[in-house]
Amino acid sequence: MNKVKRNVVTVTVLLFVCAAVYLNWSYNNRWGTADSAMVEAEDDAMTQAKQDYEDAMKDEGVTVPSYFATARLTRQEARDEALNLLEMTATSENASQETIDSAMNAISAMATYSLQETQIENMLIAKDYADCVVFVSEDGVTVTVPAPTEGLSPDAVARITDAILSETDFAMSQISVIEIKE
Repeated sequence: MNKVKRNVVTVTVLLFVCAAVYLNWSYNNRWGTADSAMVEAEDDAMTQAKQDYEDAMKDEGVTVPSYFATARLTRQEARDEALNLLEMTATSENASQETIDSAMNAISAMATYSLQETQIENMLIAKDYADCVVFVSEDGVTVTVPAPTEGLSPDAVARITDAILSETDFAMSQISVIEIKE
């Protein structure tokens, strides 16, 4: 009788474990992966805002110090706009769970990128750069720094790259350094 009870309990526990594994698997497959379209839309908006800004700066002949302040402001405005769109999507009554999860993942990615940008900018300013602007996306890192008329030295580029590599998981090929001539 004890063997029968033990076997019944063992089979029951195994059934519960199998059911839990199946439910976990089906839940993960049902929701799928993060919606890359939302993250891509945010990246496209940021890239377009950056390009529009650079075009406007060329037309207006903006000085170097105001370039960095304006670039930061433009980056923040674009990010705020994307964040508002994502928050509206996440709180929409008609949104599917997949859309909500995707929006939350994109918001989390934006927060991570923003923190990395701030940390890299602070490190570069501590390494004797008067100012800089960093933009992090899923594709890589773009950093804009003031440069003398002869350009940045290889040592300066190495210091910039080192700061970026210490704060992110990107490869050297995903780092872009833009020089703003003083």
